[in-house]
Amino acid sequence: MTKQCCRLFLLLFFNLSALYGQFSIVSTEHMNLLYLGRPHEYIVPHLARCFTNSLEFEGQLFNYRPSEKTTVYLQDFSDYGNAGATAVPMNFIRMDLAPSDYVYETIPANERMNWVMNHEMVHIITSDQKTAGDHFYRSAFLGKVQDSAEDPISLFYAYLTNPRRLTPRWYTEGIAVFMETWLAGGLGRAQGAYDEMVFRSMVRDQTRFYNVVGLESEGTAIDFQVGANSYLYGTRFVSYLSYQYGPKKLLQWYMREPGSKRYFATQFKHVYGSELSTEWARWVEWEHRWQQANLDSIRRHPTTRYRPISDRALGSVSRGYYNAADHKLYTAVLYPGQVAHIASIDLTNGKLEKICEVKGPMLYTVTSLAYDPSSHMLFFTSDNSRWRDLNVVDINTGQSRRLIKDARIGDLAFNNADSSLWGVRHFNGISTLVRIPFPYREWNQIRSFPYGRDIFDIDISPDGALLTASMVEISGHQKLIKMVTAQADTFQLLFDFENSLPQSFVFSPDGKYLYGSSYYSGVSNIYRYNWDKQDMEVLSNTESGFFRPVPISDDSLLVMRYTGQGFVPSMIACQVPDRVSAITFLGTEISKKHPLVREWVLGSPARINVDSLTLSSKPYHSLHHLKLTSAYPIIQGYKNDAAIGYRTNFSDLIGAAGMQLSALYTPNPNIPENERFHLGLDVHYWQWRFRAGLNTTDFYDLFGPTKISRKGYSLQLEHNKSLIYDKPKTMDLNLSIKHYGGLETLPDYQNISAPYSRLNSMKLALDYQFIRKSLGAVDDEKGLRWRTIFSGVHVNREIFPRMYAHFDYGIPLAIDHSSIWVRSSAGYSFGDQNNAFANFFFGGFGNNWIDCASEKRYRDYFTFPGVPLNHFGGVNYGKVMVEWNLPPLRFRRLGFTSFYTRWMRTAVFASAMQTNFDAPKGSEPWPTFGVQRTLANIGLQADFRLVTLSRFDSTFSLGYAVAMEGDAFSKEFMISLKIL
Repeated sequence: MTKQCCRLFLLLFFNLSALYGQFSIVSTEHMNLLYLGRPHEYIVPHLARCFTNSLEFEGQLFNYRPSEKTTVYLQDFSDYGNAGATAVPMNFIRMDLAPSDYVYETIPANERMNWVMNHEMVHIITSDQKTAGDHFYRSAFLGKVQDSAEDPISLFYAYLTNPRRLTPRWYTEGIAVFMETWLAGGLGRAQGAYDEMVFRSMVRDQTRFYNVVGLESEGTAIDFQVGANSYLYGTRFVSYLSYQYGPKKLLQWYMREPGSKRYFATQFKHVYGSELSTEWARWVEWEHRWQQANLDSIRRHPTTRYRPISDRALGSVSRGYYNAADHKLYTAVLYPGQVAHIASIDLTNGKLEKICEVKGPMLYTVTSLAYDPSSHMLFFTSDNSRWRDLNVVDINTGQSRRLIKDARIGDLAFNNADSSLWGVRHFNGISTLVRIPFPYREWNQIRSFPYGRDIFDIDISPDGALLTASMVEISGHQKLIKMVTAQADTFQLLFDFENSLPQSFVFSPDGKYLYGSSYYSGVSNIYRYNWDKQDMEVLSNTESGFFRPVPISDDSLLVMRYTGQGFVPSMIACQVPDRVSAITFLGTEISKKHPLVREWVLGSPARINVDSLTLSSKPYHSLHHLKLTSAYPIIQGYKNDAAIGYRTNFSDLIGAAGMQLSALYTPNPNIPENERFHLGLDVHYWQWRFRAGLNTTDFYDLFGPTKISRKGYSLQLEHNKSLIYDKPKTMDLNLSIKHYGGLETLPDYQNISAPYSRLNSMKLALDYQFIRKSLGAVDDEKGLRWRTIFSGVHVNREIFPRMYAHFDYGIPLAIDHSSIWVRSSAGYSFGDQNNAFANFFFGGFGNNWIDCASEKRYRDYFTFPGVPLNHFGGVNYGKVMVEWNLPPLRFRRLGFTSFYTRWMRTAVFASAMQTNFDAPKGSEPWPTFGVQRTLANIGLQADFRLVTLSRFDSTFSLGYAVAMEGDAFSKEFMISLKIL
């Protein structure tokens, strides 16, 4: 069996590289660029220029010299552009080719490859930069150490080799946004109207500012903008520092140079002479004065009066449509406490009714929405952060169905003249105008725009003759255009908004006007385009911001008014104000006070001679690029003793292939000599994984009752295949083959002795889940999950097959972030009930005192809190649990920047189970075979989420349960700290 497993492993592992060789790689002196072959070749020279241009300029600015190549992984797995970067274990940038989502000017509109590279290279440089001390530890550990839950000592090594990675997100994103703005000559979010609006509205509405700890513990979770708050607060704070103390000092805070401090907060005090929290409080006070001055400026002229429709903010909102017959607005909403959904809002009383859920919503836009008034249908997109599906929902019944899977079409508009649906498709970085005729099962290409020119926010006139759209040029120039639907191969300019975004322009019911919004004056106001006069006029002077206008009548508009909690539908009059007031931008004042930032303008990447970069493309194979990333000493547990040893880590450029090898020794002379040496090998290659071990060890065996380490050797080959990948809906197939030798106890049950020392097993598992949760949730809130497992054990020429299944179903309660779950499991083994290999075993919470597995171990089928581990068993069983998850308690400031508590959550559970259905009843503890056991328990568990050095999450858990079997009672108390 061992030889067969090894032969199978070698055959599969070394002959599948061609299957995953569809990527191409281009290398320069400082970059490895991976991309999807021919479809993306057109952008490769430009992207190589952008990388080189950013590295040269920013490297000089930060005094950075790269010691390794940066891998840039270009992909097209999303319909809207995004990116991310890390310097551990290797410098790596992941970026999308798709156009950006320009909504509300939350993203700059200038050429995206250039600005994304400027942004991400700041992350690489500020994280990878090293001092002599950092270099020493990187040399000692043969690289930058990636923290691993399997060996928690790696957390300490990670800090030694790369201290500036262990910082809050607002810190890293703040400097990246700040630099991206000035590298683009002032075009960016550090001088953006949206950022000004956010903080101006907070001051106006007296919204609480998050402190430096509360931003991460609470602000990025319960606020409707969630993670975007890191960008907003971080950018604003570093801009304030630059304004008050100068940009040179700001760079000094971020640079890792001789004499600098490892921890970012300590370095802040070293540079600025005050505590970070103290300066943060000063910024908040200054921000109130700054925004109050802007509010006073706006109020120099009469502001537009509005009438709120809803008594609560709706978080993010989509485009809205008015149903005049029912006096209702249809829009999609996304706010904390509720799953994203399309809603009907009664404009008479503000009552909101849910129509259907939106799978895969997007921040700010939620979904792309279009309305067919004749059939009373709404078209909408799902999977908005990946490849979008096109769907339709019947407003009357709430029944929805998918029309086109992976259509990649958004910015929907309905043509009432011929009942066709129009939209914009993103594919291979190109925007294409498409038409979808009835019955909406296929689309037709109308016109594709060249790279860098994108259209969005399209609308169609009531007579179906004209189509309007917002257009952004590669230079960042933005304009409102029109097309004739019958001849959409050309377009005409309606209005040039220069560097301001024309947002959500829609036709009036009579087709005489277009209504939309823009920051043209610095504040987002409502604008109206008159087709007869061919001019643009402003219709509001607001203190915060008006967006997404919907004509209600000739003299009234519904607008989405920005507040600190999200957008509120409000009514305004269609009246031209006397004057519209302007505001002062912080970025403008920075450039006036510190002209140095004007010198940071990055030249065009076109100046880079692409021929000098020696671009050469070839197929990418993971195994050819496997390299050592780090190596370091470790300590683990073997039974009740400690073993010391060494671990080495290997990885390819994108993490698709890797290997971990560990060798340890237990110096205790009381342990038999053949058990003192320990080896571990873990190899993964795309969907394949091979593991081998000799006298396996586990760090967490040093703490607590649960033991993973085992005497003997083991070999395992595993394959994972995704059958459905439509997040949050997934279905996975897992096949594993294992061989054990020299066994002392059963591999899965530490307290059960193995009757035989050699064992072969095979398992086939099918997992399905469709789980959802709302913004601000800390646990799953609704949905279902099931798992079916078929397995068999071959031992001493006998086969013990078994099958078991689990099913979970949850529903949310009326209380935000509270849910009820029913979790069930049943299993049947076909073997002899008097043989340990044929039995299932149950008992205990299962948590170690210090652990790395799920803190919610009581949900596993093999646990039963209230009795000891492996306390009872059977060849068949049935189990059901009811669990109530209470709303979490969030802490605004419980701790410090280096260590704080984010939240506490509590769950109450009760379960009952029976084993050996057809056997006589009994209550004898194991190892009594063949008796029926019927038990019940009730318990609770409280979990505290702890954060160390901004990046390391851990969970401290307390649990208590009482188990009952007949008249007998037993109890169990659990305390555990889960690391990472």
